[in-house]
Amino acid sequence: MAGTTERTETLGLRVTLDRLLYQRLDPAQSNGRPHAFVYFLSIHNEGPGPVTIRGRKWVVTHGDGSRLVVEGDGVVGQQPTIAPGGKFSYNSYHTIQSRNARAEGSFIGEDGQGRPVVARIPAFQLEVPDTE
Repeated sequence: MAGTTERTETLGLRVTLDRLLYQRLDPAQSNGRPHAFVYFLSIHNEGPGPVTIRGRKWVVTHGDGSRLVVEGDGVVGQQPTIAPGGKFSYNSYHTIQSRNARAEGSFIGEDGQGRPVVARIPAFQLEVPDTE
């Protein structure tokens, strides 16, 4: 699947979906969710001060309308502080049972003065390719 550069911005934070890849999982190891989508995101700090990412929330809405909400501390086990003009990039994945879903969410953090900051993760489609 081709990547995209969709983005959102809040108080100088901008989140980009840099790349999205589909990967079929081995049915014996998929726990009923055989479709995996690896995503690559970057959090850009275009504001005047540092921002520390404390947590994230994902909402994955499946083709049948059911939702999976995932919340947790940090980002891939880290709580990165992003300096002004800097960025934090990482990759992770979502697994789904249906042939399509929509993923979206937000990063929750704080600025250098301890004020809360929320940056939306742009929504993106998880669609199994027709070749599968």
